[in-house]
Amino acid sequence: MMLLAIDTATSTVSVAISDRGAPVGSISLTGGRRHAEQLAPAIRYLCQEVGVSLEQLAAVAVDVGPGLFTGLRVGVTTAKVMAQALRVPVVGVPSLDLVAYPLRHSNRLVVAVLDARRHEVFSARYRPVPGGVQRVSDYDVRPPAELVAELDAGTDELLVAGDGVAAYRDEFASLEHAELAGVDHAAPSATALVELATARFEREEFQLASELRPLYLRSSDAEINWERRAPVGAR
Repeated sequence: MMLLAIDTATSTVSVAISDRGAPVGSISLTGGRRHAEQLAPAIRYLCQEVGVSLEQLAAVAVDVGPGLFTGLRVGVTTAKVMAQALRVPVVGVPSLDLVAYPLRHSNRLVVAVLDARRHEVFSARYRPVPGGVQRVSDYDVRPPAELVAELDAGTDELLVAGDGVAAYRDEFASLEHAELAGVDHAAPSATALVELATARFEREEFQLASELRPLYLRSSDAEINWERRAPVGAR
């Protein structure tokens, strides 16, 4: 079963192709907010390099966020269009799950933190369990100082991962019972997307392309700016 995985939730554009859950090739590009320019050529290049045609795909997997608004829109729209054209199902997986899953062998509570811009972070907490991680909190968006204060108030030993840690390093460095996972775990993992999406596909936990929705958690920057400028009676 061939699967195409797409991740554009952060500043990194990642694409992977797997066969029965095992990655056969992947590519990651970091170039700011150029998701629309980079994604289609990355898919085309990877297919050529691994010798896989789009018609061989049984499913398309995509990171549904939370993350950068424009990046999510590009990735989710591309996944929906491809799934509809190929008449295959689509599997959506949240970005914070993809940060936490590679850390499933830790004995600490895993905290996935992604930079939400506007001095906020997206976050969720996970407890390692046999075979993976179990989310034990809601997906959330808040200022990093609020998240750090809440984590400091707990007693769990923590493993904190994601690009939100580097973006607000001073805040997270103050945690006394936490280990920081480092740059290798800064972005959602395309390999994790392949593994989690394959498992969900095999359990038939997939969607029609028309049903797929991004997980934004808050309004886009454009909507926030409009709300601030619009007269009260126009809201």
